[in-house]
Amino acid sequence: MIVQTIPQGDVLHVALGGTFSMSEAKRTFLDVIHVIEELHLGKVVIDGREISGSPMVIERFYYGEFVADAVSGLVNGGWNVDPPQFAYVLLEPMLDSLRLGETVAVNRGMNVRAFDNREEAIHWLGWRSI
Repeated sequence: MIVQTIPQGDVLHVALGGTFSMSEAKRTFLDVIHVIEELHLGKVVIDGREISGSPMVIERFYYGEFVADAVSGLVNGGWNVDPPQFAYVLLEPMLDSLRLGETVAVNRGMNVRAFDNREEAIHWLGWRSI
């Protein structure tokens, strides 16, 4: 997967491209967590509209579980502000119409939401400038 991270104000923009694989998705998310921790950023837009693939249902479940655990580790490891807020921008079939991964992560305490529109994602984060 191709990853580009761009900090702008208190928002980290992450652009992803390439073909989906669970191992790459997990590695990429841990890289994002590292950048968040290093720069003390509280809002993240993960733009995966350039990712191809169609994750299986079980992969969506495990990814939601993985990212929630990673954020929990960050917060429990001394993060001293509100837990980070994540907005994923995806297109079908990467974006699950039932939002299973989102539901799994939210149920584990992560502040996350998936969108098919970047502007809506940024609005949800409460950030005004695009």
